[in-house]
Amino acid sequence: MLEYERLKKDRRRLLALTGLTRKEVVALQQAFRTAYATMYPGDKTADGSVRKRQAGGGRKGQLSTPEQKLLFSLVYQKTYPLQALLGEVFGLSQSRANRWIHRLLPILKQALDALGGLPTREPGHVARQERRHQEAGELMIDGTDRRRQRPKNQAKQALPYRGKQKTHSDKNVVVVNAKTKRVGYLSQTYAGKIQDKKIVAIEPIRYPLGPLLYKDTGFEGYEPKVQQPHQPKKSRARAR
Repeated sequence: MLEYERLKKDRRRLLALTGLTRKEVVALQQAFRTAYATMYPGDKTADGSVRKRQAGGGRKGQLSTPEQKLLFSLVYQKTYPLQALLGEVFGLSQSRANRWIHRLLPILKQALDALGGLPTREPGHVARQERRHQEAGELMIDGTDRRRQRPKNQAKQALPYRGKQKTHSDKNVVVVNAKTKRVGYLSQTYAGKIQDKKIVAIEPIRYPLGPLLYKDTGFEGYEPKVQQPHQPKKSRARAR
């Protein structure tokens, strides 16, 4: 079974399974513990009823500590395994893994929000978000694709299908700080067939004054009000 007390001693495995360093996990633990105690007070049961016996009584669960609960949440978010596999990794049945996912993910979201780690979903708030973090003014914008199951309805399956990749996908546009790799903006989710430039036309992003903006060829012709946009040029294949 995967346990935090053993995993924290292995820097590479911890980073591979959670996407965070030990220092980042430790910083997140306190916010996670506070959010969990707020949503599930120790004097009440999970459904909000007043406890008739002291907290901690009864059979001990596999996710008995806040650190183990946080590890469970991070591993699920980083690797996105099947619930049956996640249960095997943490010594849970598939049904219990499902219940813990729905219970812990809102708490993880609250903890990340308390630490300022959540990206804004409002394109008009990007400038304010970046000023609040006071980081180096170099940003990157890009589209991200996530594979999805093919819709069974024939009429609905065409829009998320990307012919070049020969797969169905969902797409978001993200704005990332080039130095710290912090995601400052996450767009709404669109079908994979929608072009990157069309998404930013639907959601016009308001950038802070003065940043450099790196973009790829998917944003050809996109010229926002920034200090200087950078776009790589397509290399021409040599004629044989």
